[in-house]
Amino acid sequence: MEATQDKPIPGGNTVRVEFEDGIAWVHLDRPEKRNAMSMEMARDMNAVLDALELDDRCGVIVLTGSGEAFSAGMDLQGFFRASDAVSDVERHRAYRETRAWQWRTLMFYAKPTIAMVNGWCFGGAFTPLICCDLAITDEAATFGLSEINWGIIPGGVVSKAISTLMGDREALYYVMTGEKFDGARAKELGLVNEAVPADRLKARTRELAKVLLEKNPTTLRQARMAYKYAREMNWELAAEYLTAKGDQTTFVDKEKGREKGMVQFLDEKTYKPGLGNYKREGE
Repeated sequence: MEATQDKPIPGGNTVRVEFEDGIAWVHLDRPEKRNAMSMEMARDMNAVLDALELDDRCGVIVLTGSGEAFSAGMDLQGFFRASDAVSDVERHRAYRETRAWQWRTLMFYAKPTIAMVNGWCFGGAFTPLICCDLAITDEAATFGLSEINWGIIPGGVVSKAISTLMGDREALYYVMTGEKFDGARAKELGLVNEAVPADRLKARTRELAKVLLEKNPTTLRQARMAYKYAREMNWELAAEYLTAKGDQTTFVDKEKGREKGMVQFLDEKTYKPGLGNYKREGE
């Protein structure tokens, strides 16, 4: 694993990290295997995410793949065969490490995450794609839930993941047929926010990351968590939770963003909500 500054990022050989003005570009880095996800990659990704959470060089994570693929999914040799060959305890540990980075950590990560789908995205790769906050894809990228063609069902929590964004008819169609679809179709299905030409993919992702970097990081984190937890609640629970979450945000926000925004809007007349951010320190 490599970093572009002196401070190292712990991990192994299957993930590459580059820093750029507050953005951490995290590359699944097995291009010869189309970034298929192995047991080793699970360990590396857990180490990387743990380190970046406390790294001041990282304000936003962009998860992508090296070479021509985002990820071809779980590595049949490097994960399934490898985990079948070890003890039951070691096998369950491999599952736990995979689940940890792909959804338990990514879904509730302290910093905003963007998936940048730059090519093949198959099977198990749908889970980290969906568990990132936002996603941009190459409109010609290739997506697929091809497990049915192998005589197996979508592994891990893929079925749960796609059910959170896709309608039942669409999800079942691709689960049952194994047909591939492109990035433009992924946008129609709600799997990504935008589908852009390949030569615009990194630039558009960078633009989006910079928008997020301009936000109050505490409020941004709280807003993300509030949405993700509230969507699992009924209306009454959500009302109580979100009221408490709003009070908590005001209390823990070191920037005092609510107070500043109110002063700039009501007293100084220098800020209009909906037209940009309130003026933060150093701007």
